[in-house]
Amino acid sequence: MYATLIVVAALWGAATGLLLPRAAYRLSVEPEDVWRDSCPAGHPITGPLGGWLGVARCTGCAAAAPAGTADGPGADVESPGTGHTATGASAATPVSTASRSETGSETGAETGPGIGSGTGSETGSAAGPVVRAAVGSAGSAAGSRVGSAGSVAEPAVGGSGARVRYALSLPVPLLTALACAVLAAATGPRPELAVWLLLAPFAVLLALVDRNVHRLPDQLTLPLAVAAAVLLGLAALLPDGGGDGTGPGGPGGSWPTALLGGLALGVCYFVLFLINPNGMGFGDVKLALSLGVALGWYGWTVLFVGAFAGFLLGSLYGFGLILLRRAGRKSAFPFGPFMIVGALIGILLGALAAA
Repeated sequence: MYATLIVVAALWGAATGLLLPRAAYRLSVEPEDVWRDSCPAGHPITGPLGGWLGVARCTGCAAAAPAGTADGPGADVESPGTGHTATGASAATPVSTASRSETGSETGAETGPGIGSGTGSETGSAAGPVVRAAVGSAGSAAGSRVGSAGSVAEPAVGGSGARVRYALSLPVPLLTALACAVLAAATGPRPELAVWLLLAPFAVLLALVDRNVHRLPDQLTLPLAVAAAVLLGLAALLPDGGGDGTGPGGPGGSWPTALLGGLALGVCYFVLFLINPNGMGFGDVKLALSLGVALGWYGWTVLFVGAFAGFLLGSLYGFGLILLRRAGRKSAFPFGPFMIVGALIGILLGALAAA
C-alpha cells in the first residue's frame, strides 16, 4: 500500500509540476506591473481558468518559428523594467542576494558570519532603500543598483534582471514529483498527507517566482496560509487525524498547535523585519505564516527545526557564493526557497516521528 501511495503522490507531483512554469512566468513581474497575459512573442496566453491552467507552450510560436529560435516557445523574456542582460552570471561578477518586496523596493543583507539571523529576504541592500540605475554599458550594467548615498550596489542573483523563460521545464515536474513522493513516504496513509500534496505545488510555485524576480506575491502567500489552516483543520476532524492528540500520530498532529505555530513563526519573522527591514522582506513574513502552520502541526520542536533549517541553508548558500567569488559580503538573495526547503525538512522529520 505504501508503494502505491508513493507512486500516486509522485504522479500527482509530476502532473502539477508540468503546469507550474506557465504560472511562474505569468507571476514573475515587477510589483507595479500586471501579470503577463502573452508569450514573449506577443501571442495571448489562453486556456482554462483565464489561461492560468496549462503547460508553458505557445502554439502560435510553435507554428510560426522552430522551437528554440528567438520567437519560438522556448524564448526568453526580460522582466519588465529591466535592461537587456545575458542569462546567468559569470563567476567573477558579484551576485546580489536580495529579494524584491511586494512594494517593489530593494534592500540588502550581509552574508557574513551573522547570516543565520538576517540573511535572505524578500527585499534587499544594506545601504538602505535603493533604486535601480543603469551603470556602465547596457549589456553589463542592467540590474545594478545605486544606494541611497549614491554608491553602486552589487547586482542581484537572478531577480528582476534575470530573463524568464516561457517553455516546458523538465526539472520543475521532477522536483515537484520528488517532493510529493518523499512526503508520502514519510507521512503514510494519514489525513494530513492530502494537505501536504495540495500545498506542495504552490510552495514550488512560490520558490520559482521568488527565484525569478525576488518577490513573493500576496496572491499566493496569504491564500496559502489560510488554506493550510483550513485544510489541516479538516484533517484533524477525520479519523486518525490526531486533532485531539489521541490518533496514531499522537500529540504531533495537533490543529491548535498548528495555528499557534503559524502565529509564532509569523511574529518571529515580523520582529526580524522590524529590527532590520533592509534585511528581511515582508513577503517572507507572510510566507512564514503558512510554513509555521504546517510545521506546527507536528509540534514546537518540528517548528524550530524547520525554521532553523531554512536559515542554515540560506547561510550556507550565501557563504558558498562568497567562497566562489560570485557574491560579496553585502550580497542578497531570495530567501523564500530556503524557507520552503527548511519547512519540508521539518515536516518530513515530524511525519516520521509521528509515524
